[in-house]
Amino acid sequence: MGLVMGTFSMQSNKQDRTYRKDKIDDDFEMSVVCHRPEGLDKLEAHSNFSKRELQVLYRGFKNECPSGVVNEDTFKQIYSQFFPHGDASTYAHYLFNAFDSTHSGSIKFEDFVMALSILLRGSVREKLQWTFNLYDINKDGYINKEEMTDIVRAIYDMMGKYTYPALKTDTPRQHVDAFFQKMDKNKDGVVTLDEFILSCQEDENIMRSLQLFQNVM
Repeated sequence: MGLVMGTFSMQSNKQDRTYRKDKIDDDFEMSVVCHRPEGLDKLEAHSNFSKRELQVLYRGFKNECPSGVVNEDTFKQIYSQFFPHGDASTYAHYLFNAFDSTHSGSIKFEDFVMALSILLRGSVREKLQWTFNLYDINKDGYINKEEMTDIVRAIYDMMGKYTYPALKTDTPRQHVDAFFQKMDKNKDGVVTLDEFILSCQEDENIMRSLQLFQNVM
């Protein structure tokens, strides 16, 4: 998950020192951006971050995205910096759609905060539900084998063949077949949210595999 933070985290460290000097006001200095996020108190109430953490996150976000929103092209450019030996564009597309919870075509600070809140500090069920949503590409409430194959193949493409040598012996389809054999409890060709969560909680191997994939978020 650290990769999602990307360049935001470096800026946040700098801004944290600034915070102690000039006491960032509760309005996040919103006058300089085009999109104004929700009030600080509201975001604090709906996330697992403190007011100070939100202020630091916002300053880093604003530094990278002065307009207050991130479009898909910018998101792909930021994300691709972490995978110079592979092609991150397809996976970044799927990840962008998972962050864009309102399907507006852009990621606002609120979207960014709520996703981080779940992925960094959410319960196991919340994290698995977010991951299910990532894999459910067409958002119909089910994961089919094609959708999972598309995601796993995108991860392989992004990592590149030299990034994780331990994965070179497996193909995306083999990974998906192994997942589906255990997840599709009633053998109807799709995986529901309940099946996904139950399978992950029952099988340590699946959890380890998903954790590996989550590390690239």
